Amino acid sequence: MSIQIGQSAPDFTLFDSSKNPIQLSSLKGQHVLLLFFPQSFTGVCTKELCSVRDNIALYQGMNATVLGISVDSVFTLAKFKEEQQLNFPLLSDFNKKVSELYHTIYQDWILDMKGVSKRSAFLIDKNGIVQYAEVLENAGEVPNFEKINETLSSLS
Repeated sequence: MSIQIGQSAPDFTLFDSSKNPIQLSSLKGQHVLLLFFPQSFTGVCTKELCSVRDNIALYQGMNATVLGISVDSVFTLAKFKEEQQLNFPLLSDFNKKVSELYHTIYQDWILDMKGVSKRSAFLIDKNGIVQYAEVLENAGEVPNFEKINETLSSLS
């Protein structure tokens, strides 16, 4: 069953691109925007995450932490973060457990790849409750950031 608005966000711990564990529940007290993305170094993912990078002050100004999540390794994410000068953590869901937990995984994707994260966005409030949920089937689309930002603004 997919993640629904109003439910508690499933907790998880993943390693970031600097090999530090990040636990979602440790971020209670601030809003969290989870952005699942298929793969580093691809056109739409780069465009999406660089747009967030360029607007990070908006999220920080509303007490929100942005976390990017993909099934890429921590090493790939570190290189991607460095090359794109991303200013928020990228988390490796290499074992696909969090993507499965959030129901954001392609069983089959392009080039016969299995288990790639679907482009998705979840806005979690400071109490750990999901306030926005969007899972896209088409990896060429991006989440509705206007709606995300409206929802985040209503929480602040």
